[in-house]
Amino acid sequence: MAQNFVEKIVQKYALDLPKNYKVKSGDFVNVSPAYVMTHDNTGAVIPKFIEAGAEKLYNPQQVVFTLDHDIQNKSEANIAKYKKIEKFAQDKGNDFYPAGRGIGHQIMIEEGYAFPGSMMVASDSHSNTYGGLGVLGTPVVRTDAAAIWATGKTWWQIPPVVKVVLSGKPDKGVSGKDIILALCGTFNKGKVLNTIVEFSGDGVENISVEQRLTIANMTTEWGALGGLFPVDQITLNWLKKKIVEKPENHPRLNTTTLKELLLERENLSPDADAFYTKEIEIDLGSISPVVSGPHDPKKIFRSAEKKKIDKAYLLSCTNGRLEDFKEAAAILENKKIESNVKFYISAASSLIQEEAEEKGYWQTLILAGATELPSGCGPCIGLGEGLLEENETGISATNRNFKGRMGSKDAEAYLASPATVAYSALEGFISNPYFNDSNITASIKSNTPAEKEVSPTEIITGFPERLTGEIIFCDQDNMNTDLIYAGKYTYNDDFSSADQAKVVMENYDPEFSSKIKEDTILVSGYNFGSGSSREQAATSLKYAGIKLVAAGSFSQTYIRNAINNGFLCIEIPELLEDLRKRFAEKVLTLQTEIKVEIDFSKSLFTADNKSYNFTPVGKAAQEIIVCDGLENLIKQQINQRQV
Repeated sequence: MAQNFVEKIVQKYALDLPKNYKVKSGDFVNVSPAYVMTHDNTGAVIPKFIEAGAEKLYNPQQVVFTLDHDIQNKSEANIAKYKKIEKFAQDKGNDFYPAGRGIGHQIMIEEGYAFPGSMMVASDSHSNTYGGLGVLGTPVVRTDAAAIWATGKTWWQIPPVVKVVLSGKPDKGVSGKDIILALCGTFNKGKVLNTIVEFSGDGVENISVEQRLTIANMTTEWGALGGLFPVDQITLNWLKKKIVEKPENHPRLNTTTLKELLLERENLSPDADAFYTKEIEIDLGSISPVVSGPHDPKKIFRSAEKKKIDKAYLLSCTNGRLEDFKEAAAILENKKIESNVKFYISAASSLIQEEAEEKGYWQTLILAGATELPSGCGPCIGLGEGLLEENETGISATNRNFKGRMGSKDAEAYLASPATVAYSALEGFISNPYFNDSNITASIKSNTPAEKEVSPTEIITGFPERLTGEIIFCDQDNMNTDLIYAGKYTYNDDFSSADQAKVVMENYDPEFSSKIKEDTILVSGYNFGSGSSREQAATSLKYAGIKLVAAGSFSQTYIRNAINNGFLCIEIPELLEDLRKRFAEKVLTLQTEIKVEIDFSKSLFTADNKSYNFTPVGKAAQEIIVCDGLENLIKQQINQRQV
């Protein structure tokens, strides 16, 4: 069976596969990633690790801590938190990088953890940044991180994969940031939602590794779970340069690891006939500088609107690298920023700042009027100095401009390239001399996989082969976590499982809980569980007695939280569409009285004598459901090791 690049990487890191089995999109698999990174949220993972009964890390070399989010916070509480995390790392023997060393993702790249052709995870939504180096990087939730600490592995459902063909050469003034913003704005209706994007085409050779990292980073804002560039000569040249810069005995960036990569390189590209659920093409030459916002990374424009700005930002894991400061310095050399504009700069790592200082870029920006912030996340996530205040407008080289993210909810944030940020800071309004509102040349097509005979799914002891129930229908797309479980209850630690059940879905339908029966199966729309990562949006439905949720599609974070808490979700878009045709009149929660039978061995959902296929629930997911959650499974696996 032909495999795309994503499937080939997963094949290397998957565990307990049947002999000669080739993984494919949709499979539930156990994986042992090369590394797992946690940052400030390490403080929240530690108690999960301890509560699971773990005392030592399964593989200390697999675990990396980087403090980078709230580093400007000098309160006693935050200092104590940071000391606790550092002490934990010292006791357990894993790698630790203190506040000020840089943003975690950049550290993972600079120190060779993100090595081409590997798979790694982090408890952060921009783990896909590593894709710029041909690394399959994807986010996990905190329970997953604790599982990897304790057992060396976690589960993953391989997403659909989209091929993005980049053709041609970018025009002068166009950067990687403009390319990804153009993709976000052109294909802005969920076209890559919950997929992994593979970039290819002759245009790739015209994009540097630093620009690839920017593009991969913002596939998150496009809606994808990751973005993956090929391991080509540009990647290898970048890697060779880094190896030369490091000591000969560096544990990851050395001539031995390079030789191993070269031997493996033939396996680091997709098969010619690999399947992609969609194929997108875009002509890089048709893209000019792009600005997005306010409040939405997918809302773009490409012409000067003379929008006055108060603050400008060149920082973050998206655009805080050397090329970015070089470009901004060339624009601002021997010039002075408007006195009414505050311009903030922060390197993605201390090493980048040192190099920018050596080359004179940093001093050029300071002389132009920039304010230096320490290497870390800072204003990008609304922490520390330089936040947007009420009624202010900012232009930023970061990745998100959601309302209130960078400061006041009554401020406006726009996203743009480092060049546009520098030009705008200089002029006092959103500006770039290369703005051009000509049409972007791009296309998209969907592919239908060839029908294959579905092999029966092996059912493990304790997992039901069949399940029966009755459908209640909530015809709502983007059923977000606030609708499912109101935010006001999230941090009430005294809330019992019964309390959660009482308030479930009250923001959507106050009558919902009264309509649940003993065998209720909930069917809902597309992108179910979007929004925050609160686990109660899954557990409240479970505690209310819902047997499982079937939806058109799910937020992948929601699925992770659901399965990690022993609650099953399956995607059946055809069932949703049939119910919409049958029940055209909108009712918040409809008791359909439709009886269903679910055959997990055949992956069939039968309702009113019509059967629907769904992705097989593999062993990796089954064993979590049987143990009533990942934490219990971890305890079981630890106990088995100790026997």
